[in-house]
Amino acid sequence: MENQTLRNQTTFSDNELDRRTQFDRSRPIARDNSDNLISSDRVEGTKVFSTDGEELGSIDHVMIGKLSGRIEYTVMSFGGFLGMNEKFFPIPWDALDYDTDKDGYVVNIDKDRLKDAPNYNRDSSPELDERFGQQVYGFYGVMY
Repeated sequence: MENQTLRNQTTFSDNELDRRTQFDRSRPIARDNSDNLISSDRVEGTKVFSTDGEELGSIDHVMIGKLSGRIEYTVMSFGGFLGMNEKFFPIPWDALDYDTDKDGYVVNIDKDRLKDAPNYNRDSSPELDERFGQQVYGFYGVMY
């Protein structure tokens, strides 16, 4: 019984690895910088633009999965003044493309649609669970 459970877990891991490999291969090479790694301090504060070039906000911070070690999503800050009325929009890392001409990230969303995106304010952070993650990824049409 124990071996069967272990074998099932290994099969799941292999399938998950295959899915991840296929997903990584489908990503445009242009998304990768000359290096494979980027420091979080270089991401934080970087501007985020819509595909039509309008500035939407900037990356406030990144959320990293404790178990996976992967960036689950970035959190874009939008609006407000001196931190008041500022909203935070989690965006899946895979939904962002870096544009060297803009020196910022581009997300395929316009400002009007952003109003419907999952968001929160500084004083009311959501429960950061799988359900919330699925909602965020689903909104941007990215595989969770």
